[in-house]
Amino acid sequence: MAASVSCCRRLSIGAQGKELLAAVDSFLFDCDGVMWDGARAIGGAAEVVSALKARGKRVYFVSNNCTRSREMYLRKFEALGFQVQRDEVFGTAHCCALYLRDTAGLRGKVYVLGSEGLCSELRSAGISVLGGVREEDEGLAVSECVLDSEVRAVLVGYDENFSFVRLAKACGYLKNPDCLFLATDPDPWHPLTGGTVVPGLKPLNPSTEEGEHFTSRITCTARPGTGSLTAAVEVASNRKAEVIGKPSRFMFDCIACNSGGLDPARALMVGDRLETDILFGVNCGMQTVLTLTGVSSLREAQANMASDRPSQRKMVPNFYVDSVADFLPLLKD
Repeated sequence: MAASVSCCRRLSIGAQGKELLAAVDSFLFDCDGVMWDGARAIGGAAEVVSALKARGKRVYFVSNNCTRSREMYLRKFEALGFQVQRDEVFGTAHCCALYLRDTAGLRGKVYVLGSEGLCSELRSAGISVLGGVREEDEGLAVSECVLDSEVRAVLVGYDENFSFVRLAKACGYLKNPDCLFLATDPDPWHPLTGGTVVPGLKPLNPSTEEGEHFTSRITCTARPGTGSLTAAVEVASNRKAEVIGKPSRFMFDCIACNSGGLDPARALMVGDRLETDILFGVNCGMQTVLTLTGVSSLREAQANMASDRPSQRKMVPNFYVDSVADFLPLLKD
């Protein structure tokens, strides 16, 4: 099967699916929206992983979620019933640490806009971290903020505490052209379940012409992602970040270097997001499968396939499935 042919076909449980299974040695899975949905495992996902390993297939997990360290991923996998080893997990926090330590050879500190999971992974690699969840200058005027002369890199991740002070400090460091500028991933937004309470007014009482305060619940369907925060820093600093996560192929290189090699012609990327997971697979020369349990829809994939724009046509999977559980019939003896 040629990885270059993307025609977005449903993966069958017949000869087509068996041919694909025989042609693939390594399976790369995204996590959020593929293995689990929030705190709930996708039905059949753990069984698929176990069945693939029982057949001698190599399985890796490649996630753009930078809020979790490798250890945090392992705890979640275990809690949801997956049998996963540490060296099978490649999140952007871990890959950023590898990039700064091994590829860039960082000699100095990194200023982080991001979570404790990201910072702990960097510290585990021997990297000195500033910022993160504890911003010492938060609440100060920008003119009162002091920059550390030892900072040699700025790393933007998912940061729920993103603020004007943090933006200003990042830009201050990036005025130095020798300061590296990295982003964990380009995801512009993430799906969100739940809601938020906002103030409002009841309709005016016709007799008194007065309004009465009340609260109403509205449902938020998305939250800004790392890509949104990175864009703010890029505009304010007039610099362009180097993205470590999907669709950049650096994460593929991390797996290849730490697993004794990885042949893209015999690898399959399974994900739920066209602009990251599927494009990552295409960029790395892998075959791709879109699972419909997450962000992207079949309609979006078909629209990309019909597009006149080459950039859109690259974001088309070879196959799609309703969920990863659709692999189970192919794995039965």
